[in-house]
Amino acid sequence: MTLPAILQPIARLPRWSQLLLVAIIARVATFGNPIVHVDESFYFVTARSMLDGALPYVDIWDRKPIGLFLLYTPAAAFGLPLGIWVYQAMALASVVMTASLIARLAERAGWRHGALAGAIAYIVWLDLLEGQGGQAPVFYNLLMAGAATLIASSDRDHDPGSRFRRGLGAMALVGIALQIKYSVVFEGLFFGLWWLWREHRRRRHAVPMLVEGALLALVALVPTALAWGYYASIGHGPEFLYANFQSIAARQPDPIGEQLGNLFKIVLITSPLAAAAILAWLRGTDRGGIRGWLFAWLLAAVLGLLVFGSWFDHYALPVLVPLCICVAGFADDPRRSPKIATVVLLIAFLVGEATVVVKRLNRGGPAQFARVIDAIGHGPGCLYVYSGDPMLYPMSGRCRLSRYVFPSHLGRKRERGAIGVDQQAEIERILALKPAVVVLRTPYFGERSELRALVIMRMAKEYRLAAQVPLGGDSMSVFKRDSGH
Repeated sequence: MTLPAILQPIARLPRWSQLLLVAIIARVATFGNPIVHVDESFYFVTARSMLDGALPYVDIWDRKPIGLFLLYTPAAAFGLPLGIWVYQAMALASVVMTASLIARLAERAGWRHGALAGAIAYIVWLDLLEGQGGQAPVFYNLLMAGAATLIASSDRDHDPGSRFRRGLGAMALVGIALQIKYSVVFEGLFFGLWWLWREHRRRRHAVPMLVEGALLALVALVPTALAWGYYASIGHGPEFLYANFQSIAARQPDPIGEQLGNLFKIVLITSPLAAAAILAWLRGTDRGGIRGWLFAWLLAAVLGLLVFGSWFDHYALPVLVPLCICVAGFADDPRRSPKIATVVLLIAFLVGEATVVVKRLNRGGPAQFARVIDAIGHGPGCLYVYSGDPMLYPMSGRCRLSRYVFPSHLGRKRERGAIGVDQQAEIERILALKPAVVVLRTPYFGERSELRALVIMRMAKEYRLAAQVPLGGDSMSVFKRDSGH
């Protein structure tokens, strides 16, 4: 297919620079925005708190692995607003490197002509699944793609020792990824079991093979064991275990209708990629070896998505890596596939750009957020964000009165009984400490209405509505304590 004259200079660039250009254009609308998504706002706030001496799970609570917060600490060290640009630059670099590995794995599978299309598809579909910023999978996808590259490169290695060393490297990357998000466990298990199966097919003796397999599993568990060991050594082992594992099981499921709706949305968004991957499988002549392994990895990633439930958009981000590699198998066909892939990628790119812009309009941008901060003021007195973005704490510079900084931990129905304290009791304790400023966004789906009513009642008695500031499609109510109280 002949490219338009305007695109031919771009086509002559190195692949990494092509991917960087696509990623910059795809994500530019998010640059410098402190409220791209509430999750990454919280990761940044937690990292900033850690630099100020706070201990996750003890002084600031969440159930994410500590590696995710450590990942954000270099950006948080730059403070605000520069730190926002830094973490987004880190995310951009991670996206480009992951896309490069996707292309490399596609080439390793013999899909050289479709490798670039698969890599671009990854960048484009991130925007469609809440991956336009610094969500956890944006970072750990790089580690898993790196692990897959090591495993794939060892497939043709005839030296058992060399294969084992590559396997150790792969499982070390899986172990680090586990400390960013535990949901990679299914893909990690798949990598380890596939390694054992491959060694078995090479008719290796069972005992040394199983010993090496056990060592691979041990390496994958080392980062998590080190994290737990550190907390146990300072007397906070129970807090670590509860936050990281027990609280996950205690969290109440969302209504099944809501979950199925979320799953349908994921299926709808990824359907073009899934269709391409299925077509690549159906018309493939070589379904064994590296190609069969890639499709099996895709199934393992899908299983990991299905098992965890809830199925928010960004839960599908890990599936994109093996899915986009398999998409390269479709785009590799020299007849119709390149034209079809080009049209689909262009449409998806435009839809993704529109999605990012619409989300920014709905959630607000830096200018509107700055007006909320101005309404809150910079002190004296502490702030309580009953509902809103955790970034309000560091941006205002006000102190907080609870370790529950992520607002929905105290206000959402599904968190009832799953955070280590009674939600209402903690809210009442915070209000008893008389915060100088309280912030509420408009009611949200899944909120415990009785807790909002409790806070509103206290606001009516002891506070005055100082400002009501629009933030995207929402409205932030800023209450300040009456001098008489």
